[in-house]
Amino acid sequence: MPNATAYNREDAGQPPSLAPAYASTVARSPRQPLVRIPQTLTEITGPSDWGLLMGDALADLTGSHAGAPIGQRIIVAGRVLDEAHRPVPHTIVEIWQANAAGRYIHRKDQWDAPVDPNFTGAGRVITDSDGRYRYVTVRPGAYPWKNHVNAWRPSHIHLSLLGPAFATRLVTQMYFPDDPLVAIDPIAGAVPEPYRQRMVARFDLDTTKADWALGYIFDIVLRGQDATPMEA
Repeated sequence: MPNATAYNREDAGQPPSLAPAYASTVARSPRQPLVRIPQTLTEITGPSDWGLLMGDALADLTGSHAGAPIGQRIIVAGRVLDEAHRPVPHTIVEIWQANAAGRYIHRKDQWDAPVDPNFTGAGRVITDSDGRYRYVTVRPGAYPWKNHVNAWRPSHIHLSLLGPAFATRLVTQMYFPDDPLVAIDPIAGAVPEPYRQRMVARFDLDTTKADWALGYIFDIVLRGQDATPMEA
């Protein structure tokens, strides 16, 4: 069994590689000391224009199908910031999530919840010159998973950030402030308090669009003492 403290990251707010309550980390966490591999030109360089490489942004996950998806429409907005809280411009943010019933469009997701033909749960945005991003989606539902008896994942949205190179990819999850499942979720629980709250969005009435969608703010800090917890 790996040493639970041997592979903790330097930042106390980041989840360790081994979190025994999150069962799959027992199998995939390192058994030996990590080896640092020097980066080559391939790792430290990348596309200068993500938009040109990946195509137009897909900032509205509710509007690319024949009809409207089922569920509560929401707007998520925020900023991507560095350790000094300076904006990080022109960074691509990928989004993927379950539908309002908690079902992913994936062949391995076969639990008894409906697939929404008008929602695939995937999108991407690029931060502007002030590091700001915004997208429209539906609030995802909770779903069961096999980690332990009667285990349910809280509503969450996966976010992947790509920096100047593919090797700089960071992945996190955004949770909702009124969800009781967050407190008992082993994945969220791998991040110690008070750092866990950095993964919880804030309801914002100014972002909310009257008679149309609820609004949430979720800022992402890439490094430093206020860094958003990222997946190992």
